[in-house]
Amino acid sequence: MDVSTPRRIGRRRTAALAGLITTALALTACGTAGPAPAEGAGGDGAAVASIWALSGQPVEGIRQDSVDAFNEAHPDQALELTFFQNDAYKTKIRTAIGARQAPTLIYGWGGGTLKSYVDAGQVEDLTDWLAENPDVKDRLFPGAFGAATVDGRIYAMPYEDVTPIVLFYNKRVFEEAGVEPPETWDDLMALVEVFNAEGIAPFSLGGQSRWTSMMWLEYLFDRVGGPEVFDAIFAGEPDAWSDPAALQALEMAQDLVRADGFVKGFGSIAADSNADQALLYTGKAAMMLHGGWTYGGMKADGGDFVPSGDLGWVPFPVVEGGKGDPANAVGNPAAYLSVSSAASDEAKEAALTYLAEGLSTEAEVDALIGSGAVPVVNGIEDKLASTPDAEYTTFVYDLASNAPNFQQSWDQALSPAAAEELLNNIEQLFALSITPEEFAANMNETIGE
Repeated sequence: MDVSTPRRIGRRRTAALAGLITTALALTACGTAGPAPAEGAGGDGAAVASIWALSGQPVEGIRQDSVDAFNEAHPDQALELTFFQNDAYKTKIRTAIGARQAPTLIYGWGGGTLKSYVDAGQVEDLTDWLAENPDVKDRLFPGAFGAATVDGRIYAMPYEDVTPIVLFYNKRVFEEAGVEPPETWDDLMALVEVFNAEGIAPFSLGGQSRWTSMMWLEYLFDRVGGPEVFDAIFAGEPDAWSDPAALQALEMAQDLVRADGFVKGFGSIAADSNADQALLYTGKAAMMLHGGWTYGGMKADGGDFVPSGDLGWVPFPVVEGGKGDPANAVGNPAAYLSVSSAASDEAKEAALTYLAEGLSTEAEVDALIGSGAVPVVNGIEDKLASTPDAEYTTFVYDLASNAPNFQQSWDQALSPAAAEELLNNIEQLFALSITPEEFAANMNETIGE
């Protein structure tokens, strides 16, 4: 598949976009396109549309370059780009959408949050537009559209990279301790003892962010009970959180906390600051379970840690007697952009043009691969194999593409209300202030929300 920049939209496609916009406006209430435009962004001195994105390198720089290139090529359809830290963004976007002051292009992770936008009529249906422009959809991983789909209709465009959750480790620390990375849960718990004896935190964890702790439960639920456990939760089956496999997984997470498996004070460490990554690459922690995107962060901020080969990675360990396939993965199939239904005609047209021409261009694909990421673009195997990060990117590509089940992150798969309750209970679970049974009872109350 050719990953070069998609061809410019001609008059026929522009007309199709205009038709979609007119239809959408007839079906949705009018509103603003978001924040006030930046001076100098468009051909008349102001941006036409707006887009919010997450801060943090290297993706922040890649998104800035993408928007800058688009604005230069489309001065009459320019975008205003604003960055937010991850946790701050989640609060900001909820408020903005509720007030119909969302940016034209809404960043998200698909799943339950996207469904809530769809149910409230806050985002545009892109299904027909994608059908009329098959080259836009066909260049992307087919599996990336699952989390963008609600009731058989597509409401978001996948972009950027696939990011499964990966177990990273510091090779130098492991070599000095004379140990190997864990293959089983028993191996992992034995390593906790080894590294505590060495005065090194077994695992780094930015527990203040809560979703970082969630990653442990996602894998433990899968390894102990298989994907059926969370599938039942997602399907709204009564008392699904009380499944025996779920209770066992919750107990195992608390066992790890009690064994001092995490760095001291993990509850006050925020992932947004990348302090959890720094603990790993400075050798203060031996391991870290985190999103695949942190490879790029450690490459950018960790000095020679990544280039020297000191960073290692392995799949999440097997749980002996568990039902889950060891090849299963959890994480984010992609990032997603939706078009706000509250935007003006002109803003929507600019947004759709950016979705067609500004995303997954050859320059963006090359930049993502150069950062150690795996773009959600077909036909990039040769590009991945030809970079210094080939060993890691091939690992991620294989993990994501070969997983019998790839579970989307829970806080995105669930509704916003259920997700917030989940994160609150995870915080309490890891603080040992509630039991697994209390966690399950609390979460059972959210089923159906």
